Amino acid sequence: MAQIGYTLSSEEFSAADLVRFARRAEESGFSFALISDHYHPWTKRQGHSPFVWSVLGGVAQATTRLRVGTGVTCPLVRTHPSIIAQAAATTATMLPGRFFLGLGTGENLNEHILGTHWPPLPVRQQMLIEAVEVLRTLWREGSHSYRGDYYTVENARIFDIPERPPPVMIAAAGAQSAEIAGRIGDGLISTMPEADLVRKFQASGGEDKPCFGQLTVCWAKSEPQARRIAHERWPVPAIPGKLKTELATPEEFELVAELVTEEALASKIVCGPDPEKYVEKIAEYVAAGFDHVYLHQVGPDQEGFFRFYESELLPRMH
Repeated sequence: MAQIGYTLSSEEFSAADLVRFARRAEESGFSFALISDHYHPWTKRQGHSPFVWSVLGGVAQATTRLRVGTGVTCPLVRTHPSIIAQAAATTATMLPGRFFLGLGTGENLNEHILGTHWPPLPVRQQMLIEAVEVLRTLWREGSHSYRGDYYTVENARIFDIPERPPPVMIAAAGAQSAEIAGRIGDGLISTMPEADLVRKFQASGGEDKPCFGQLTVCWAKSEPQARRIAHERWPVPAIPGKLKTELATPEEFELVAELVTEEALASKIVCGPDPEKYVEKIAEYVAAGFDHVYLHQVGPDQEGFFRFYESELLPRMH
């Protein structure tokens, strides 16, 4: 069976809450967590977006066993990969053996803020390949320079580096990205239980590497209540993928979200208190080849979800 993890949803909670939830996730029996790295929430209703590297410092002090990764960081436009290299190295020294760096090609929502051009996906994929080269170069001892097509580094040295560089997991939603993930990554991250995606990743060099799949859920005391909360708080799964990477502001996402019906969203995620629905959906990810499945509980009642996981889901996982 897959290892089960928890999503630290930066778009929905403050930094202090996220640190507290990381501790509760560890206490509840989750083996790992991924934390989103956004500059904006998807919609204003979600209401938060703290700086991920500050939150990870708090998580390092609040937990002792939980493995934690970014889900995911974009090292392309908003933040130069040399800065991500230093941030990730520092975080890895604070979470020794427990931190991994999730990377992806990003969304315009977060990356447009500097007023620079938002590149098309094929360009962003090449930028990601180069960014990973920069990261791994700077994680070696000594001073380094790098000159590529997209990034330049001059005489940079990271003095605080972990004994082992953090694993780099690559997010993918399509075949080309899965091929890149298999070639340059130490693992795969996806939000869909797509067996073809996993097979492409494995055939491109990802065999025997971990595959992380995110499953969005909304636990509540009744299914109608859960569906209503999910529709109000997290319409994202029912928004087409192309729009998710191209829309620029939370206001634009809110306009699109007006077209998302409660029924359409409920067909994309697990809603309600029936543990068997959760087990069935997790099994879909496992059947597709994912050996790590992390649950994103939508809405304010995270404590109720932790109790549900402890009493209903965890025994079934065993």
